[in-house]
Amino acid sequence: MISSLRPTLGRAITEPFIRLMARAKIQPNALTVMGLALNCLTGWVLATEHLLVGGILVLFSAWFDMLDGALARLLHRTSRFGALLDSTVDRLSEAAVFLGLILFYANRGDVFELSLTYAAIIGSLMVSYARARAEGLGLKGEIGVFARPERIILLALGLFLTEVSLTALEVVLWVLAVGAHLTAFHRLFYVWQQSRRGRS
Repeated sequence: MISSLRPTLGRAITEPFIRLMARAKIQPNALTVMGLALNCLTGWVLATEHLLVGGILVLFSAWFDMLDGALARLLHRTSRFGALLDSTVDRLSEAAVFLGLILFYANRGDVFELSLTYAAIIGSLMVSYARARAEGLGLKGEIGVFARPERIILLALGLFLTEVSLTALEVVLWVLAVGAHLTAFHRLFYVWQQSRRGRS
């Protein structure tokens, strides 16, 4: 899926910018923290009902999130702490964006849509956790359709379509909530299969 194309696409759209950042002596971990701030801003924009602008920021934030790792590799400054910081900030960033949507629906009194958004963020976090826990056990966990790039693109699409109908975002949240949970369980099943093969 989109995740498999990420390395190639990432290099194409980040390389000119990371070279400028390297010359400016910007540190990779500083970019990671800046990315979190940008996602918090995105959440605030969504909470204040600027959904189209929020959709643009979701995509821009996703592009920005690729810069820290690319810069670290260019400068040969990859580290275990940097990888942990990046993964942690990714989860916080995703939560911040969905929190913005939760506040948006709370302000409108839309309890069902609020609950749907909550289900989507729980599923999204479980997808990431299942992979991280599997890899911590020495097993493979990167499998399934609804990895983070796919979730970001779907969410941005839903936000853009609110210019036509707010129902479009609700449909996207349904897809995200169900798809993310299915992907998390798919990863659990995949890890279970690996563990059984390891015992045989």
